[in-house]
Amino acid sequence: MRFGILYFPTAGPGEKNPAEYYDEGLRLVRLAEELGYFQLKVVEHHFFDYGGYSPSPTTFLAAAAAVTDRIRIGTGAVIPAFAHPIKLAGQLAMLDNISHGRLDVGFGRGFLPDEFAAFGIPMDESRERFEEGAEACVRLWTEEDVVFEGSFHRFGPVTLLPRPAQLPHPPVFSAVTTSVDSCAAAGRAGRGLQIIAAVSPTERVQELIAAYRKGRVDAGLEPDTGRIELSYPCYVAEDGDSARAAGRRLEGVYGEKISAATLSWAGTRSSAYPGYEKLADAATRGSSDFDDRVEAGRVLAGDPAEVAAQIERIAGWYGEDVDLTLTTHSGHVSYEESARALTLFAEEVAPRLPFARLIAEER
Repeated sequence: MRFGILYFPTAGPGEKNPAEYYDEGLRLVRLAEELGYFQLKVVEHHFFDYGGYSPSPTTFLAAAAAVTDRIRIGTGAVIPAFAHPIKLAGQLAMLDNISHGRLDVGFGRGFLPDEFAAFGIPMDESRERFEEGAEACVRLWTEEDVVFEGSFHRFGPVTLLPRPAQLPHPPVFSAVTTSVDSCAAAGRAGRGLQIIAAVSPTERVQELIAAYRKGRVDAGLEPDTGRIELSYPCYVAEDGDSARAAGRRLEGVYGEKISAATLSWAGTRSSAYPGYEKLADAATRGSSDFDDRVEAGRVLAGDPAEVAAQIERIAGWYGEDVDLTLTTHSGHVSYEESARALTLFAEEVAPRLPFARLIAEER
């Protein structure tokens, strides 16, 4: 099990200006590399305080690549529905070269109605656009004189420059929340899997992983060789009560931000997103039962011994070979607080886990 970090900004201009947020993020990724974290991932969202400081993950990741040497950089995730595949494939190939082959590419469908409306994209097309965009990018990375005839994009013959640094192409992941069908499709396509484990009960996450591995078997692939990354909020401090108090506050902020971003779901129905019209209410409720979520293994919080024990449970549920991504750098704590938590996890939590791997130990 390796440990990465995910930048998910939930701050707006009234809370932290964007330049300060980016500067702190670059300082933190340098520290994370020194401490042995294996990967930085960055989200894509638009317009809201819910992720809105990250409309172009490739831009920030290029800056992160320039100030680091070993840590992998990844999208968690980019949304193919919002970009032409020639443009997206070229940006990602360029980033893979800037980072000297350290890029992991997570593709996601997106789920906020206001984002789709702003880009003029019907939500009911999200799954097909996701699959078409991911397929087009892989073909552009690996083939010459590509002629592509999709439902939404037609082009060619095109030969992409630059080619990716990693051959045949960077590792590709599907980012999912609760869809069993999406996990099975990721397995059949030979992609890795990024799961937002914090939003689902244990049994559901186990179903998602099982569907993914069955999809790999159906495609003639080894079921256990696909990379699986699970993301969790993590609040660790020397004193467990202090960590939980910080977690309650920050999860409350997250609940407010996602509720505001998902208000439009109340008047939206999409066959591609069954049940999402209840998302805003669910987000508000989720932020109010923090202690229950910690107990259920959906949030990591406590002192180093407590957090290590929580990760032991996760390893028991999903296997010791999954990677954990710790959601951090929301924009609501100082650089010093974030740095202290990253350091404490690397120095006091990971060493308690016999199956943990830090890249600092592998040099």
